[in-house]
Amino acid sequence: MVKYLLDTDHFSFLQRGSGKEFTQLMTRMNQYSSTEFAVSIISFHEQVLGAHNFINRARTNRDIIRGYTLLQEILQGFTSFSILRFDMVAVSIFNELRENKVRGSTMDLRIGAIEPKAQRIEDSIALSRNLILLTRNVADFNKIPNLKIEDWTVDPQIF
Repeated sequence: MVKYLLDTDHFSFLQRGSGKEFTQLMTRMNQYSSTEFAVSIISFHEQVLGAHNFINRARTNRDIIRGYTLLQEILQGFTSFSILRFDMVAVSIFNELRENKVRGSTMDLRIGAIEPKAQRIEDSIALSRNLILLTRNVADFNKIPNLKIEDWTVDPQIF
């Protein structure tokens, strides 16, 4: 059963496969079953947009190839996890967050809407599934009421 939703930043560390943050994240993730982790369609959208922009700005054949390679790596990386959709429950939560003037980027609020299981029907993706969002973007996601967040790229005693 899914308990943790990887935000785009945490997922990016997994894609890189090296570095201090990757090591810290993997140390924590290895304590759980892989079935307890998911990513959101919003994170997929963010990464595809990034690859799309890279391809559109490419000026050399080498850059074009790199852009399409990046796009393929994104697709392959996301197939390793359950992908949570943005459904009507998440839409309701997203709209409520906007109505309540919760500040944050549209993508962050959508991810927040996707994550946990709703204590109320109107909680977002993370909220709609009662998940813990794994993110470094603590400042922005703390603005979303009732959203549980953790940063697994740092020492647990620091967070």
